[in-house]
Amino acid sequence: MRIASVVVTCRQVPGTPSIPSNVSPLPRLDRQFLRRFCNIQKILFPSWTSQNVLMFATLLFVTLCEQMIIYQVGIIPSKFYGVLADKDFTGFKNLTLLAVLLIFMNSTLKSMDQYISNLMYVSWRKSLTQCLHRHYFQDRVYYILNVLHKDIDNPDQRISQDVERFCKQLSTMASRLIISPFTLAYYTFQCFYSSGWMGPVSIFFYFVIGTIVNKVLMGPIVHTLVLQEKLEGDFRFKHMQIRVNAESAAFYRAGKVEHMRTNRRLGSLLETQKNLMTKELWLCIGVNTFDYFGSILSYMVIAIPIFAGVYDGLTPGELSTLISKNGFVSIYLINCFSQLIDLSSTVSDVAGYTHRIGELHETMQKLERKHYDSSGGGYDLDSDLELPNTPVDIAFILQKLSYKSPCSDELLVKDLTLKIVHGTNILVVGNTGTGKTSLLRVLNKLWDCTSGSFQMLSSFGPHGILFLPQKPYFTDGTLREQVISVFRLFMYYEIHFYLEMQRLSFARLFICSPDLQVFLDEATSALTEEVEEHLYRTCIQLGMTLISLGHRSSLKKVMKIHQSLTVVYPVSPAL
Repeated sequence: MRIASVVVTCRQVPGTPSIPSNVSPLPRLDRQFLRRFCNIQKILFPSWTSQNVLMFATLLFVTLCEQMIIYQVGIIPSKFYGVLADKDFTGFKNLTLLAVLLIFMNSTLKSMDQYISNLMYVSWRKSLTQCLHRHYFQDRVYYILNVLHKDIDNPDQRISQDVERFCKQLSTMASRLIISPFTLAYYTFQCFYSSGWMGPVSIFFYFVIGTIVNKVLMGPIVHTLVLQEKLEGDFRFKHMQIRVNAESAAFYRAGKVEHMRTNRRLGSLLETQKNLMTKELWLCIGVNTFDYFGSILSYMVIAIPIFAGVYDGLTPGELSTLISKNGFVSIYLINCFSQLIDLSSTVSDVAGYTHRIGELHETMQKLERKHYDSSGGGYDLDSDLELPNTPVDIAFILQKLSYKSPCSDELLVKDLTLKIVHGTNILVVGNTGTGKTSLLRVLNKLWDCTSGSFQMLSSFGPHGILFLPQKPYFTDGTLREQVISVFRLFMYYEIHFYLEMQRLSFARLFICSPDLQVFLDEATSALTEEVEEHLYRTCIQLGMTLISLGHRSSLKKVMKIHQSLTVVYPVSPAL
């Protein structure tokens, strides 16, 4: 047998939840947002040779080509003014063919732009979700987030829905953001060349004013969006709770109560959505105002050199051609700024999702570091550590172990000293709430102990130690996979009743190693005493050591008890 050893020395801790509850500041467009956004970008672009970087570079190349074609298409009208004024039919035909070719190239490049952006969205979602999964399923992080850590609401929604929306919104902005520096620089030069310094300066001043106004209007939206996503998760969870427990709720005739509570959650959600829409209304007014004002500003920029007499020597036809060309440059420069302003609503959404995803990522990293520090450098329950001086038939050694609920200061068990040895069956009895299941939580490192120490001298898995909780757990997959592999479990309530799931849990035990040591937390509570006796006898006949938590007197007969542990609260057991 492969032996893994884990030594945990515990110390007195305050009677608060395992993870301290810290009140987070309201999410805003601030330095915290920039830090979290940069941390997410490190996940999306891990190295210069990564797939995401290559796609980003390809997108940049395509958008540059697209902008070159757009410029050529933009000056086509000015050329039409010239050939039509000169009545040049041959030039008109050639110009028409060129325009058709440029339009076809532009539409192709624009479609490629959208296609690459969609591919980046899929790749970004994969990278970010897999990174969060690595942290989420590391050790007991998912347990702490869902059971002990109440500050992070709906981690499942953050990983599935928020990541999807974040990557989708970011991909829609990507092509416009990466090309903006190039287009702004080029069209600023062209605008300066055609209208002097007043043209680009007035346009830049217009953009600065628009940015400041929209920044002020976006501030309240970010916090409201974060709150809305939280309430969306709570509302979805309520419906999932009813779906999973539909039969139990029906037995209690809980329809009216659940109807009231579900509508209450819906009301809170809709009220927040209305509040968000009201705040977005003012942002939309600001965005649309600057969009339409930009069209007037473009003519004001063109008018400056005309009324200054710069082009007095041109004929009306030449002046029309020049106005058309210069007008396109000014309008497109304003349009570049307007597109950035139009992104205000998208940026506010991205900021909200950035805070939710970043907060989850930071919390999971803190949990991993805390676990690493508390374990003295980390450990793996499936590692191949050998203890040559320790008998391999010992599973656990408990020395003056005391523990309590993470949410309470009162000890459940105090100074428990015990050796769990292969071949020695133990029955743990006691009233509800006295800490029987809590003992298994401590041994399985779901909870931290308060004082004392314990050693785990056997490996976790089908050839060492297994825990069977009262509520069986199964994951998605076939029935064959559920029975054969202990590490491929599934929740299949639609087909298997509760008692059938408990039987399947024992079916997995029977194919494991004969020297298995099994911790049973009322694992037969839904079965009859006859079935329970048969299952326990089979385990013993296969050579398994049973450490069982239960109430039934029949267990004492069938288990051939070697040691009985009675847990009373708050008096500690003496062994």
